[in-house]
Amino acid sequence: MNNNSTIQLYLESDGEIMQDANNIDSCDCAVIHEEVVNQVRAKMPEDDILMDLADAFKIFSDFTRVKILYALIQAEMCVCDISSLLGMTKSSVSHQLRVLRQSNLVKYRKEGRVIYYSIADSHVELIIKQCMEHVME
Repeated sequence: MNNNSTIQLYLESDGEIMQDANNIDSCDCAVIHEEVVNQVRAKMPEDDILMDLADAFKIFSDFTRVKILYALIQAEMCVCDISSLLGMTKSSVSHQLRVLRQSNLVKYRKEGRVIYYSIADSHVELIIKQCMEHVME
């Protein structure tokens, strides 16, 4: 590697390749902290639950869906209103609402021929608000 590289690799005596010693993401210890590992292991959810959690974060990772969720925190809205607010087609909004509905993040109610959407429960609002707080720090 040349001197301009930001990551340097070195070969440990046991043959393991490690990043440079200044990297805080590496661990030079040879002892596993068994007590800590066992405590954390006992609290780890099953993989299928963590997969569901990862899937939930994928839903929140879409810019359009976040805008829709933020709007629905403010007020219950129909597709036409959301479309107007966000400058999107009704078809695009409907598609995103379907994804959000299938993920149990929004719910709907019918009033005549109009379908109104709202946040499914307070957990969704809390997630959005806490993430917003984190971003604004």
